Amino acid sequence: MTKDKRTVNISTGKALSRRTMLKGAGAALALPLLDAMTPALAQAPAPIHRFQTVYVPNGMAMEYWSPAIVGRDYESTPVLEPLARHRDKFMLLSGINANWNIAHAGAGGSFLTGITRGGRNETEILADVSVDQLLANHLGQHTQLTSLELSMDAPALAGACTVNLSCVYTHTLSWRGKTEPLPTEHNPRAVFERLFGDSGSTAREARALRLQQQSSILDAVLDKLHGLESKLGTDDRHLVHSYTESVRDIERRIEKAEEQIDLELPELAQPAGVPPVYEDHMELMQDLQVLALQTDLTRVITFMMSKEQSARPYPQIGVPDAHHPLSHHNNVPELVERMSKINIHHTGLFANYLDKLDNIKEGDRSLLDNMTILYGGGISNSTVHSGSNLPVLLAGGGAGWLWGGDHIQYTHGPTMADLHLTLMERFGHPVEKIGGSKEPLPIF
Repeated sequence: MTKDKRTVNISTGKALSRRTMLKGAGAALALPLLDAMTPALAQAPAPIHRFQTVYVPNGMAMEYWSPAIVGRDYESTPVLEPLARHRDKFMLLSGINANWNIAHAGAGGSFLTGITRGGRNETEILADVSVDQLLANHLGQHTQLTSLELSMDAPALAGACTVNLSCVYTHTLSWRGKTEPLPTEHNPRAVFERLFGDSGSTAREARALRLQQQSSILDAVLDKLHGLESKLGTDDRHLVHSYTESVRDIERRIEKAEEQIDLELPELAQPAGVPPVYEDHMELMQDLQVLALQTDLTRVITFMMSKEQSARPYPQIGVPDAHHPLSHHNNVPELVERMSKINIHHTGLFANYLDKLDNIKEGDRSLLDNMTILYGGGISNSTVHSGSNLPVLLAGGGAGWLWGGDHIQYTHGPTMADLHLTLMERFGHPVEKIGGSKEPLPIF
């Protein structure tokens, strides 16, 4: 019997493909990287490099974000302080400008596309292929899902939202083509079903039947799961058990959220599957992203912590003001300070996500070490919709290329499109031009 050398573990004599899926009754459970997927005497496989964007809207209280010192000896600022425990795993970039500087439309519309101009009215939808989709075209060849486009807000791809331009520019970052914006998903149930629903031809009916029977993803593949665990070593069994408990926990939390859909919500009416508490919703969406990356279901994710022009208030942190109106603070110190609390809250939530990624091991690295995460927004000083010196950083280890603990200041006026050229190079897929790009950034 011939065995696939890529999947034979000599120490156990077992063969297991990296793409192993446990299927049953409308469910398809992908597995994390196990020892049984790598030969014991073979060289360690090359790390899998993933890309993610985490977007924050409505600008930044820049005096609470920007360190005064360039280099490795910079002092952490209030907005960056929640990330202090990950200081060695993120690089702060200053002096990068937006390509399309027209209020909130330009902020979201050019953040990943680098376009210098979009549509001119609410019905003209025009941009270009975004860097996440350029990467998805290559990395998606190896995964079940080419990419995930997620948000904390319901999508809106029609109507006018800012300066009489289409809402598409404020509600998504990802574009498959010049006129093909990709809608985001904010419902954890829909994300969960996309990740773990069976992709076979009868998936829709099987999934509907399983939900009608109130059967979980794990219940649907339980016999296959038990059969797999009996063939694995001790470490792999522990890993599979921990992973499946995470899956079951997310299912329970989604079900709990669905039980709460009739609660009176003062801010907005949430559809089924969306927890009424922002932080609960955030953690659920973060956990789903971790599962998608851990199991290599996708290597490209965009996640909007909120949409541009979001009016979400944050009374839980002492900011009852609606976010967007507060962002037009006219540089009044006490209002800027209040705005900074929202920025600090966002970096705190992002730090929690980095914790989750860093706690998942992949060989002698962590999942975070094998990622390049672009965090930031398309506006700096929000009161004037400034597109200069955007608040951006790169987190993770970049599968070996990215180092942390540094504050790099650019003085020659580069743009986000130039940064995207660099990212494409670092992923091994260089391109000549993205949007209004001129040349890659000298990061190393």
